[in-house]
Formats: sequence, C-alpha cells, structure tokens
Amino acid sequence: MAEEEYHRPEVYLHRIARDMATVKEMVAKVVNHMVDAESEIPEKMRRFVMYMHDVHDIVNLYHENGQPPPAHVLREMERCDDRYRQLLAEQHTDGGTFEKVRREMAKDPANRYDHTRLLTKLKDPA
Repeated sequence: MAEEEYHRPEVYLHRIARDMATVKEMVAKVVNHMVDAESEIPEKMRRFVMYMHDVHDIVNLYHENGQPPPAHVLREMERCDDRYRQLLAEQHTDGGTFEKVRREMAKDPANRYDHTRLLTKLKDPA
C-alpha cells in the first residue's frame, strides 16, 4: 500500500469501525458475565457484604492489639448487622434473587439441606 493510500480517510474509518466492533463484542461479553453472576448474588448484596466484612476486620484489628473497638466502629457494625438482615429479607421475598435460586435448588434431590422449608407458600388464586 502506497504511503498516500495509507493515510486516506477511508482507511482510518475502516480501522475505527473494526476497533469499535471489537470493543462492542468485548463489552457484550462483560455484560453477559455480569448478568450470569448477578443471577446468584446481586451486585448490591456482594458489595454490602464486602463492606460489612471490612468493618468486621476493623473491629478485629483493635482486638488483636488488645484494645476495645471505639464506639463509632461498634455502632457501624450494629448498623451493618441490621442492614444485612434487611437485605437478606429482601432477597428471600417472592421474586428476590435468593428466593429464585432457592426454588431452583429445591428441585435437586441430592441436596444435603432442605431448601423448601424457606420457600414462600404459593398463594391460592381462588
């Protein structure tokens, strides 16, 4: 390809189009993986649990040094405990991600634990 052909606008546009198609394909893969991942654990829940774990680590940091954790850290741990309970209840309600997963899990006869006991009862349409 001659030097003047190499710098033609059509060549640049072709490269840009090819790069955009590659980026679009890669973004689609990432989105599909995120949708799969969120079918088990919603991102909101995962991030909150990570934060709660971090606060728990701060409490342990004080304990490891033989110091009682400050009141503000303990209050945040209490808040996290209540919020975690609320998020679990939300995810286990009818239509929540954990409830959907539990329904799917309940179909497996090889389960070690009884997952049907926590399923909401189907309401009689009559």
